[in-house]
Amino acid sequence: MNKDVHTEAMRYVANASEFLRKAGKEGAYYSDPRYVKIAGNTLWNGVLLALQTRFPVKGRPNIDKYRELVASTDKKKRKALNACYERCHLSMGYDGHLKASTCRDAVELANELIAWAAPEPVVVE
Repeated sequence: MNKDVHTEAMRYVANASEFLRKAGKEGAYYSDPRYVKIAGNTLWNGVLLALQTRFPVKGRPNIDKYRELVASTDKKKRKALNACYERCHLSMGYDGHLKASTCRDAVELANELIAWAAPEPVVVE
């Protein structure tokens, strides 16, 4: 599965962005909470993919376990993980939060965590 985790995780982000486009935007808010929920869950799954690669954990993903593992490596990234979990998984994925700036923050946080947890491979020619 470890073919190119960064590319695969970024594909999740691209898919989430497409779902947000489908949600339709009116001013500072999205119109359809269904697509926002799908986008939030897709973003979170991309982050989990990257985290699982960096921190292989047996069983079901557990946010508390990832908080502990991330904090043991980089305490500043724990704040990013908490914010990403809050925005992607809870605000968007569960609540269908329609504010565009929250969704934009979620995408940025997902990109940041994916780049940190599953860096883009370096090609040496």
